[in-house]
Amino acid sequence: MSTSLFVNPALSPLSSSASSPSSSKPPIPLKNSCFSPQKPQPIALCLMCKRPSSVGLIQRTSVASNNMTISDFRDDEEENPPPLLESEISSKPRRIALFVEPSPFAYVSGYKNRFQNFIRYLREMGDEVMVVTTHEGVPQEFYGAKLIGSRSFPCPWYQKVPLSLALSPRIISEVANFKPDIIHASSPGIMVSIRRSHYRKTIMCAFSDVLSHACTSVISEFSILDAGSSFLIGQLVIFICDLFSTEFLHRAADLTLVPSAALAKELEAARVTAGNKIRLWNKGVDSESFHPQYRSHEMRIRLSNGEPEKPLIVHVGRLGVEKSLDLLKSVMDKLPEARIAFVGDGPYREDLEKLFSGMPAVFTGMLGGEELSQAYASGDVFVMPSESETLGLVVLEAMSSGLPVVTARAGGLIDIIPEDHEGKTGFCFSPGDIDDCVNKLKPLLHDVELRETIGKAAREEMEKYDWRAATRTIRNEQYNAAIWFWRKKRAQLLRPFQWLFKRIFQAPEVSY
Repeated sequence: MSTSLFVNPALSPLSSSASSPSSSKPPIPLKNSCFSPQKPQPIALCLMCKRPSSVGLIQRTSVASNNMTISDFRDDEEENPPPLLESEISSKPRRIALFVEPSPFAYVSGYKNRFQNFIRYLREMGDEVMVVTTHEGVPQEFYGAKLIGSRSFPCPWYQKVPLSLALSPRIISEVANFKPDIIHASSPGIMVSIRRSHYRKTIMCAFSDVLSHACTSVISEFSILDAGSSFLIGQLVIFICDLFSTEFLHRAADLTLVPSAALAKELEAARVTAGNKIRLWNKGVDSESFHPQYRSHEMRIRLSNGEPEKPLIVHVGRLGVEKSLDLLKSVMDKLPEARIAFVGDGPYREDLEKLFSGMPAVFTGMLGGEELSQAYASGDVFVMPSESETLGLVVLEAMSSGLPVVTARAGGLIDIIPEDHEGKTGFCFSPGDIDDCVNKLKPLLHDVELRETIGKAAREEMEKYDWRAATRTIRNEQYNAAIWFWRKKRAQLLRPFQWLFKRIFQAPEVSY
């Protein structure tokens, strides 16, 4: 998932630093006075991106060659926003229009908690927030944010994913009347509507590619197609989605926010946008809701199907074909003494239940609130075989609950358990390698002391991450960076007209 920031020139005059020709020095950084009522602030859009099929996220770790961070600018010829002054760290309240697709209130996915907490803490920090999302499951109220439902349709290749173009005149009017300072978008469909409607001049920062990833894993399952047709159609759809994301979204964005280092690196390698415009959206976890104190003997009996004394493996998340959950069938064949519980629901649940028929596996369906907290804390080990995670919020929640985790060494999961933490806060196995996964699970299932040591270390690691701090970074640093990039681009666009204006209206030289 990635995020984009847009600035709307129609609603705000440019500062003098933005409208003047660029010099060798970067434009003047944003001041608190920029947000005064007398000076409407330009709109910036921040869009969150799921996992594109051929692009990825940027890492905020040091680069050995030049000791710079990935979120720092990579090209010495490119400019980065100047560091914020102390007086600029806490800007005055803004109006933020958040476009999210599918809905963070109804669609079961890892980004649900991310966006709900993001909205919550933006409101806590005093910002006005408007949320435009797919219409199903939109609550009447959410921490005082203005919520607007847009009519949606199912993704042709993934019926459980609702999409929307948000082309309704009502929505366009609502957004125009809201007069946002920031447009933060997380949707390919909504991005199209923004570009082609009233906000066609708005500056964009990133997009969410649900379609191409869904096609990668689902199109090959269509029984009506032969292998060749399935492959060709799948590749064609993926190509179209990637072209759309590259040409119409990322390159039009002022800033791209990504949830993990792996996706950032892929985005930069694909050159879909400048490296200095890709920033990391820091991970966070609710360490109070997901806590070892929720361990429950009754829940353990439920998850183990009445055998709480047996080693218990837990998986929490959406049950989708792209999650590689069928690999766990072969893993469990080699661990006959263990029990496994799948917590969650999704389009692949029925197939999984058939696959695990006759095995010591429990499918609880969707759990929430205290039940979900108990499900995490009552297991022995958490397993995540997916190779498509952009971040893996459920892994963070498991670690916060005091569980040692065993995950595939892929995608954003690498950021959660980096190489120097492996064996300390959790374990990674080679993607798709059944034996490697079994070898990582066995010691944890049979050695209580090892399990408790790693679980405690995992919990301590997760206590460092907080959604409030992550939101503050986006609000005070990344939003300002998006506006800075917009002003810089605007100044470059105006330069030829300024030159022409001077040539036409410059007073003639007088010779004496």
